[in-house]
Amino acid sequence: MPVQIRQATAFMAIYSVPTAPAQALIDHTGLEILRYRPGRGLCALVFVDYVDGDLGPYNEFGVCFMVRNHRDIGRPSVVSDLRSLATGRAGALIHQLPVDGEFTMAAGRGIWGFPKVLADFEADHASRSKRASVSQDGRLIAELRIKPGFALPGSGGGTAVEAYSHLDGVTRHTPWDMNPSGVRSRIGGATLTLGSHPIADELRVIGLPRRALMTTTIPDLKMTFGDAKTV
Repeated sequence: MPVQIRQATAFMAIYSVPTAPAQALIDHTGLEILRYRPGRGLCALVFVDYVDGDLGPYNEFGVCFMVRNHRDIGRPSVVSDLRSLATGRAGALIHQLPVDGEFTMAAGRGIWGFPKVLADFEADHASRSKRASVSQDGRLIAELRIKPGFALPGSGGGTAVEAYSHLDGVTRHTPWDMNPSGVRSRIGGATLTLGSHPIADELRVIGLPRRALMTTTIPDLKMTFGDAKTV
């Protein structure tokens, strides 16, 4: 430790979701959905292609919710939630995490408690418009298409997030440092198709598919994962 990811590419869509059904999905973790406005939280769907890292090459699909830092639970205020977002104190709960590598699945579950499961991927991270799909046992979970965005000035700086996970009845938090380069973003720009898999049904419960708040592509992403601690 720490585990280093030296080269990866990623693209994501961020959605506004109703707080109540989103909270119902994560109640078992003991964490709380962060509200960026009354009654609404944030859910990100993320595809990552890990090219060079300590866990080897693999594909990943993440369903992530922005949550309050576990030290701030019980302070239900939109103002304080927005302050947490602005200052980097908010956390990201990794709610679902299909991957296509057995080693990374075992390591992710054993080291950090990430809910990694094996799945099948078809992904195009190289084209100007990004596309990927993930399926398990022949059932589509999701297909996401991302239109090109606009270059963000100043991208390339590092950022840190508290990553939360829940597995086998235990909630953990892990320091997660990211150094992205070449970031491009835009309002909207996503086309999401859901399949018949139970994860797809969960996404329908929170109102997806719908128009994305924003989409982002990251052609060069470096990451570091620290030690996990129990909440």
